[in-house]
This record gives sequence, structure tokens and C-alpha cells, in this order.
Amino acid sequence: MKILILGGTGAMGVFLVKQLKSLNHQVVVTSRRDKISYKNITYVKGDAKDVSFVKELLGNNWDVIVDFMVYSSLEFNERISLFLDSTAQYVYLSSARVFNNSKTPLTETSLRLLDSLEDKEFLSTDEYSLIKAKQEDVLKTSESNNWTIIRPYITYSENRFQLGVLEKEEWLYRVLKGRAIVFSKELCDKLTTMTHGLDVSKGILAILGNKKALGETYNITTGTSYSWGEVLNIYLEILEEKLGYLPKVYLLESNKFIELVKNNYQVKYDRCYDRRFDNSKITKLLGDHNYIELKEGLRSCLELFLKKPEFLSINWRLEALKDKFSNEHTSLKEIKGIKPKLSYILNRYIK
Repeated sequence: MKILILGGTGAMGVFLVKQLKSLNHQVVVTSRRDKISYKNITYVKGDAKDVSFVKELLGNNWDVIVDFMVYSSLEFNERISLFLDSTAQYVYLSSARVFNNSKTPLTETSLRLLDSLEDKEFLSTDEYSLIKAKQEDVLKTSESNNWTIIRPYITYSENRFQLGVLEKEEWLYRVLKGRAIVFSKELCDKLTTMTHGLDVSKGILAILGNKKALGETYNITTGTSYSWGEVLNIYLEILEEKLGYLPKVYLLESNKFIELVKNNYQVKYDRCYDRRFDNSKITKLLGDHNYIELKEGLRSCLELFLKKPEFLSINWRLEALKDKFSNEHTSLKEIKGIKPKLSYILNRYIK
């Protein structure tokens, strides 16, 4: 098959590309950075949100397009006909965050926030979960049936470690600097589902070129859930073993923790819900598949990450607030640039 992967360098895309290396497919992957091509894998440098760049690629009549990009509603509406007309199968990356709260494990037909919530203020926003649900509807109401919607939930890899709504830059960075993890007391009791990127990529692989998957939606998650408190303890156990010290933890009440969060709605309408999944639909396609156990998966990923830790940019305003809550201090030598230093000082010592 000829497969085009848009934005295939993230937690899921990397594992998918690794698996496709061993198969007899022609694969083209877009990347914002220079990457070395390998046998049947060709990397093309460019911005997959640039319509002119994408149009050049789409002239090749693809068997499958896997789209890992995140679009605004306007961007998606401008592109979707182009995608559907250029391939036999368009695989759209949605998210299991589209779902409303549920007392039973979530299936593909469980109620979505967009269809069942009454919070008009939230529904008027372009929050991620709502945009994804609206874009699902664009596909479902289109005249074409050559699409497949996939809904992963929280996916981890050697470069991505989430704790509630916190990315690694917001908690693991602090650990490696000897400061406390600042987390939510309330979230510790909420159930979540975390799936290794390799397992998600195998689910995607089972869909590619599969005619039975056309016009279908799949939740791609493990079927095992843990409380965020259990996830935190798994992180702590592995990190103590690898670093030689037990990281400190400072738990906040909900109203205080919200001050540290970029997206309050993600807490209220996702992480505060118990997230359990019925993954039987994708498992039928996978056949005899054993999902990676969370502790085992996090251990292997953390071991790789700790050999060469790399972080994206740090939000020093939020770091200042965390230090204020945990009664800690960050050396200004650690903070690069005048503006970040001033932001830290202002929020840690003056406000």
C-alpha cells in the first residue's frame, strides 16, 4: 500500500512508522524537521497544515492517509473533501476526550459531551474535545464513506509522561531538579486509562487498508484502568529506583490546583471523570493481542528518557506558583532569559 502519514512524529506516529518499516508498504511521513529516510520510509520536510504543501503530496493517489494533525474547525472544513478525494481510506485522529461521564466502560457509541452536556458556556468554546466531536460529525455526514475515526485516550511513550493534566514539563522536570511534584488531591481518586504508544499504533495498523473499518469508529485503548494516585505511585517507585531518592509530592485542593492548569475544562470535563473503556471492538481486529501492563510500560519508557532527558519550554509563571505552594525556590541561574526570570520573580515573590 501507499501510505501518507501527516504529522507522524508524535507519541503514536513514531511507533506506527517503526512497525511499517518491516512491512512491504511505501510510506511517506511529513515532519517539520529534517529526518533521515529509511528503505520504504520517506520523510518529507514541511508543514502539514500548509494547504499548498499538502496539495503537492495528495496528487499521488494514496491507499491510506493517516492524519495526526490538529485542526481548527475552519481548517478541517477546508481540507476534508481534498483528503477524502485523494485516498481509498482516510484515518482521522479524534480523541476519547469527546465522551461525557459514564458509570460503565465507554464504548464507541457512548454519549459525547457535544451531544449531552448542558453547559452552554463550555459548548460555545473551541475546546479540544468539542472540536474533535464536531470534526467527527463532518465525516459522518459527508457523502463519502472512506474514512475511519480512531479515538485514543492518554498515550505515553519515552517522550511523553502525563500526570492528570500535567505534561512531563510540568511535573517530571521538577523531580529532576529536586523539587516537589505539585498535584491535585481530588484527582488521585479518579480512574484513568493510559495506553502505551506501541499498543495504540498496533490498533491503527490493524485498521489500515481494512475495508471492514471504513465508515467505522474505534476506541484504541487498553481495557485496564488505574486511579491517578496509583499512577503517581508507579512513577514515584520507578523514579526512586532510578534516581536514588524519593521525589517529594505536594497535593493541593481542587480550587488551588486549578490555578496551575492551562485548561480548566480538561479537568472538569475529562480528568475529573472516571475513564474506563470497553476496547472489544478494536481488540476483535487485533486478534490475540496482549496490551503492555502500565508499570512495565512506564518503566521501560522512563528508563529510556532518563538516559537523555529533553524537555520542551517551561512555563515559569506556573513554576513560580508551584514553588509558592510547596515553599520551594528555583535558582534564577536555571531560568534562561530576562522575561522568564522576571515572570518567576513576580509570581513567586511579589503577587
